[in-house]
Amino acid sequence: LSLSLPKPNRWLVCCVLQGMAFSLEERLQLGIHGLLPPCFISQDVQLLRVLKNYDMKRDDLDRYVFLMGLQDRNEKLFYRVLLSDIERFMPIIYTPTVGLACQQYGLIFRRPRGLFITIHDRGHIASLLQNWPEKDIRAVCVTDGERILGLGDLGCYGMGIPVGKLALYTACGGVPPQQCLPVMLDVGTDNEALLKDPLYIGLRHKRIRGQAYDDLLDEFMKAVSDRYGMDCLIQFEDFANINAFRLLSKYRNKYCTFNDDIQGTAAVAVAGLLASLRITKSKMSDHTIVFQGAGEAAMGIAELITMAMEREGLTKEEGLKKIWMVDSKGLIVKGRDHLTHEKERFAHEHPEMKKLEDVIQELKPTAIIGVAAVPGAFSEQIIRDMASFNERPVIFALSNPTSKAECTAEQCYTFTEGRGIFASGSPFDPITLPDGRTFYPGQGNNAYIFPGVGLGVTACAIQHITEEIFLIAAEALASLVTEEDLAQGRLYPPLSSIRDVSVKLAIKIMEHAYEHNMATLRPEPSDKGAYMHSLTYSTDYEEFVVDSYRWPEGSMTVQSCKL
Repeated sequence: LSLSLPKPNRWLVCCVLQGMAFSLEERLQLGIHGLLPPCFISQDVQLLRVLKNYDMKRDDLDRYVFLMGLQDRNEKLFYRVLLSDIERFMPIIYTPTVGLACQQYGLIFRRPRGLFITIHDRGHIASLLQNWPEKDIRAVCVTDGERILGLGDLGCYGMGIPVGKLALYTACGGVPPQQCLPVMLDVGTDNEALLKDPLYIGLRHKRIRGQAYDDLLDEFMKAVSDRYGMDCLIQFEDFANINAFRLLSKYRNKYCTFNDDIQGTAAVAVAGLLASLRITKSKMSDHTIVFQGAGEAAMGIAELITMAMEREGLTKEEGLKKIWMVDSKGLIVKGRDHLTHEKERFAHEHPEMKKLEDVIQELKPTAIIGVAAVPGAFSEQIIRDMASFNERPVIFALSNPTSKAECTAEQCYTFTEGRGIFASGSPFDPITLPDGRTFYPGQGNNAYIFPGVGLGVTACAIQHITEEIFLIAAEALASLVTEEDLAQGRLYPPLSSIRDVSVKLAIKIMEHAYEHNMATLRPEPSDKGAYMHSLTYSTDYEEFVVDSYRWPEGSMTVQSCKL
């Protein structure tokens, strides 16, 4: 940190780092003595002040704005707050509140976070990346804002998603925040309300598609890899179905990339299914699964399920036959009009059916998974039917945010008389049934997967991410669920342990990478756990070291200062 800045700027830079936690010696050395109140306040007391202020906020959107402001002012304190109670704060900085924040992004916008690249910047993306001050970027999260959660096209307002995701890379995975870069690719929006919104911060024209769009993506991928290396992780987030699958297919073997909506969601859902097998005393290949929805999340989960079934001895074709999908037009069957290539793989011989209730009664699945953002899609009739032909029905309402969930935890447990095995995408409070039993709904949160995958991939410099990595992550996550967790209704470890979970997933990924010659980091760390912990971001304040200084008669001249 150079202190050749003018004093007002020096005060601004230094005081936002740790505020009143600076010691007297540091204040003297930094030339900020007198610019802060005389009291010295530890980070613990600063945390207490933040929590008291947080409790005074009126609603979750105010709490989101407050926490994002803290992130701008004092990054270490921000992450200290998150880690003090991750179960409390994750629903604010991530789902479901981040969805509301994206909808209101123009209203709550204070200062930019991340890099905004527009369709009109083609030919100059490398120059834009040069403007980003950090040179050592390990993880990039990028969106074009076309399918934000279950809320649709939010255009440039979708920047809240990469910002939130990368905050969880640090909070849950320990990846240093300065190594993370959120990116918005603004190609316009088809949301008429946003185009008319005077507060909208993005391009005010319809989405540009076709070759110009593809050229922008090609240039972006190459520019990122040229500047930060072929092992820089690029996570795709909330792209529409029409682009998500083809971009993943196009880039997955060329760059270090994955799509969280397809692969991250798949891994966390399959981890929940694997954990549920210990309750149902069955194998994955014993299940018949119906999906409400046939988009990128459904396809990703289904692909990973078939991989898990293959490990149990089924062929790929046999596994596919155990998976059925229902989209907006009804059951996906052979011969139905206008099926995409992805949907064709899950189309089976069967008469067409329009209603999900009829499909459930006809197929009698052991598990239903909702990923279509159709609130209430799992009706009371469907849940009761599932309970009528399954002793322990598996019911996953994974759509985000909470307002888009297919059913609530209370509905699942009530209509199945406590026999339902439930997981959701957004959090639900514990449910106590009239007979006194209390259940703690499992949240199938992608945050159980992508921070650990990101940490493992970047730690050993993997250059291409295979589907096998996500199955390994799912299996590792399921193995961390205890019998006590299962007895309480949890299919995932408590969120309070998520940092430890992420490190364990990362170690499994590293072991797999070196075993299969995927890692480019050499030499291979002998103690991968110790190596992983050495990379982990600390929320403790750094000590300032002054290279040279003199203070004649109590004054001081500071030449340079660094952390």
